[in-house]
Amino acid sequence: MSFSALGLVPALTRAVAELGFAAPTAIQAAAIPAVLSGRDVLATAHTGSGKTAAFALPLLQGLLADSTHPRRVRALVLVPTRELALQVGDVLQRLAHALAPPLKLAVVFGGVSINPQMMALRGGADGVVATPGRLLDLLQHNALTLAGVNCLVLDEADRLLDLGFAEELAQVLAALPAQRQNLFFSATFPPAVVALAQGLLQDPLRVAVEAEACAEPAIVQRVIEVDAPRRTQLLRQLILDNHWERVLVFVATQHAAEQVAAKLNRDDVFATSFHGGLSQGARRQTLDEFRDSRWDVLVTTDLAARGIDIVQLRVVVNYDLPRSADDYVHRIGRTGRAGEGGLAISFVSADSEAHFRLIEKRQKLKLLRERIAGFEPVQIATAAVSGNGGIKGKRPSKKDKLRAAARAAESA
Repeated sequence: MSFSALGLVPALTRAVAELGFAAPTAIQAAAIPAVLSGRDVLATAHTGSGKTAAFALPLLQGLLADSTHPRRVRALVLVPTRELALQVGDVLQRLAHALAPPLKLAVVFGGVSINPQMMALRGGADGVVATPGRLLDLLQHNALTLAGVNCLVLDEADRLLDLGFAEELAQVLAALPAQRQNLFFSATFPPAVVALAQGLLQDPLRVAVEAEACAEPAIVQRVIEVDAPRRTQLLRQLILDNHWERVLVFVATQHAAEQVAAKLNRDDVFATSFHGGLSQGARRQTLDEFRDSRWDVLVTTDLAARGIDIVQLRVVVNYDLPRSADDYVHRIGRTGRAGEGGLAISFVSADSEAHFRLIEKRQKLKLLRERIAGFEPVQIATAAVSGNGGIKGKRPSKKDKLRAAARAAESA
């Protein structure tokens, strides 16, 4: 099937060809005609499925067709992170660069000064990609209005709720017209996401792309047993022995990102950290440098688990295991992209073995445990792990408890 067969105008089919998209993915083939016809869409879309173009192409065509209110915000894409906002904005800009009449698209997010974004919105915009908090700030400054929005996209809706944006999202929805098209993309559907979808969508087309997993490039998954204090030494040896030149390493905290990167640098491995504690400018510069191969290793938190696309990233390492079983999929999905294979390695210690078994159970995996000569583990688990082993989704997090306490105080 070709993109032209989906009902796209010639200008957009040419833009798609320029970006090197030979044929639509499953989610694009299913969603684009439905969106063009005005239907709501509820999509389960994992990384690498092509979901950004699945909503970007019909969104742009809709803006072209509705030229009665130029420079009035008619399309809004809400995303959970600055990095995803930039990535979605980049796709929209590249697809729209040759359209006539030209469209004005704005990308707004927190962590940077609001003044340049307010200046960019002078004279209006046709479409906006935004994180919820910064969008509310701009609304309070009267920098834009959402009264003319006829298409709302929630991208990575599960992550929006996971990061605590429920209240901000409710405020944004209250500022939108009641009559509009809603496009809803989520990698997972926990109860809060299901409730949100049921309240927003009218007779949606349901699209799921899990069936594509078998056609995706193979990601080799390895599990290496190692004592926790020796993980950095083992990581260094694996990098040097295998001559890896671009490695993404996931850790649990910002402090760990800084610490592991510093230790690797002391051992002659060019490593840098990437996390939410850095300014937006520093984060963008770090990613650009990593993409340009100025660093061999990027040590990061789950900030980079979604919305980050790094070409030819061959190796991902779970130095610390993810708290969420779903985040395991998103982490390893940073490799094996654009038709290439990838390698995902997880370090497992005696204390984290039970946690990894639960990740395997949730993801229907059964992976062999390996040991590297010279790094055989000698420690034993300090305590038995009970319950769900700390995997997110079964127990309330600290943030969940704080929100519940606040609600109780308000109702008292």
